[in-house]
Amino acid sequence: MTTRRGATRSIRADKSSADDGGRTRRTIVAIVMVVLLFVSLTFAITVGPTTITPIDVWGSVAHHLGLGTSPLPELRDGIVWQLRLPRVLTAAAVGAGLAVSGAVMQAVTRNPLADPYLLGLSSGASLGAVAVLLLGASLLLPIAAFLGAMLALGLTLLLASSLGRITPSRTVLAGIAVSALASAITSLVIFWTVTGDSYREILGWLLGSLAGARWPEVAIAYSAILIAGVPIVLSGRVLDSFAFGDVSAAALGVNVQRTRWLLLGTTALLTGAMVSVSGSIGFVGLVLPHAVRLMVGPRHRALLPLTALVGAVFLVWADTLARTLFDPRELPVGIVTALIGAPVFALLLARRKASS
Repeated sequence: MTTRRGATRSIRADKSSADDGGRTRRTIVAIVMVVLLFVSLTFAITVGPTTITPIDVWGSVAHHLGLGTSPLPELRDGIVWQLRLPRVLTAAAVGAGLAVSGAVMQAVTRNPLADPYLLGLSSGASLGAVAVLLLGASLLLPIAAFLGAMLALGLTLLLASSLGRITPSRTVLAGIAVSALASAITSLVIFWTVTGDSYREILGWLLGSLAGARWPEVAIAYSAILIAGVPIVLSGRVLDSFAFGDVSAAALGVNVQRTRWLLLGTTALLTGAMVSVSGSIGFVGLVLPHAVRLMVGPRHRALLPLTALVGAVFLVWADTLARTLFDPRELPVGIVTALIGAPVFALLLARRKASS
């Protein structure tokens, strides 16, 4: 009896030690990512045809916040405040939003290959964006893209419900069908109406671009983060209950159906807002949640905020590469994320296979 009690105490001590070690590691990773995000934002603003020092960057920002005078001449001050800062802030918000959305989709559908565009949101947003670009109403692009994403979500849920009780697998299949339909309509519209070089603007948006990000886009992106992103990040405990299936989640007191659709709807809202200001940027929501799990484990209470930080840092650097790698020509940022994300995802799969 004494031996058994001693063994139990030893197991509890080992478990407590492991929990403390994991908590310490997560704290260190969070601090490192916050510092790295600040450094990345500063560096991205300084890079460009016009070189600006970090001190001048934050001096200009302080000036526009009512703290002192700008150390830069008017032209360079405008470059920082009107061009580079909105773009970099939008990149950070979009990266964080897509990464968190991907993590939630993978948890709710229990599908490791799920991404934020699983329910046809990207294709619906693309159709709405192409429609207004062809009509010459580019100022309405974010609104049209968001409405297109929400329309695609509605069609996905309608189709899934027509097949019977809405389940994750039926929802995924319905999303694939709606995505294929919207993509086909988008391709038909482009083929039938585009003339001359007008396809360049459309192609740039379809491949993902932050070149047009200004303060209105910043407002849209961060409003979505506040309204949808923060509640999602705070739902980590609920998402953990889905890891062992619906029955286990229900046994823990979770209303499975209501919670699932609330999470899916909120994630769709967040994804639609991100896509409306950036276009379709792939691999961020697919790869980064897996990479963060390798660092901090599967618990969503830590996974979601850290995934948001990693997504923000990643897209800031990807967009910086997109606009500077072949200067003066600029790549769509979706090309850069795919070139980086595809091999990284392959490495993650290989590592998971080796560990299993």
